[in-house]
Amino acid sequence: MPPATASQKQSIAQFVALTDCTDSVASKFLRAAHWNIDRAIDRYKSTQVYCHLSPALTTFRANMNLAFKDESNEEAAVISIEGAIRFLEDINVQLDEVTCLGVMELCKCPTMGEFPRESFVAGWKETKCDTLPKMAEYANQLRSRIPTDKDLFRRVYCHTFPISRMAGQRNLPYDLAAEQWRLLFTADRGGVPWSTASTPWLEWWLEFLEERGKKAVSKDLWQQLELFVRKTKEDESFGWWSVDAAWPGTLDDFVGWVQEKRAQGNAMEL
Repeated sequence: MPPATASQKQSIAQFVALTDCTDSVASKFLRAAHWNIDRAIDRYKSTQVYCHLSPALTTFRANMNLAFKDESNEEAAVISIEGAIRFLEDINVQLDEVTCLGVMELCKCPTMGEFPRESFVAGWKETKCDTLPKMAEYANQLRSRIPTDKDLFRRVYCHTFPISRMAGQRNLPYDLAAEQWRLLFTADRGGVPWSTASTPWLEWWLEFLEERGKKAVSKDLWQQLELFVRKTKEDESFGWWSVDAAWPGTLDDFVGWVQEKRAQGNAMEL
């Protein structure tokens, strides 16, 4: 290996000053990053995050290095779509189940299927899962907890809104919102069913929105609907409802729509 040049020695010294590692370690990371000090430090820091997880990291590191490769075979800051699909398959999570949204909430994904390295590692570190089998087991725990743990479900539900939006958009198109509601509010794929003995709530909610022209869904409406769902399941007669409460106008209108629909149904029975 040729000796370091004067500028390379300066980079090594700067790297050591910023990381408190040895000259040899600094040289190794800088050479791997083609003497780009910012990239070298990022790689060094990510390695240090791994080192704090546990000694049993051979498989974990290998999978992470594979997952975080970009098309030029460089380690990327964000996992690729192909890597994300491969990772989810490795931990036995399907793309069309609520558990997938739970994993994305854990890893603080900014958009659907995009796993940033830093939050990905931090999320799994918090759960003390440092191998793929442990991650698969934790995902299985999420699968059973999401339908029964109200706080967990709400976190997953609220996180679904930002990751489902189109880039640069504040609201969620109706079709995307409806697709996610069908996933989150039915039991088929691990969600919380939104229905009661006498009312098919989810079906009526979507029917109501379609009649109103399938308008885009705001963040406030999205988040308040989860609370509304819980209330309707506790008391479907709207005993808890008040026109003075700070519900979104769309939900106010939906309550009136439901009451009218029920009245029409009762009239037909008579």
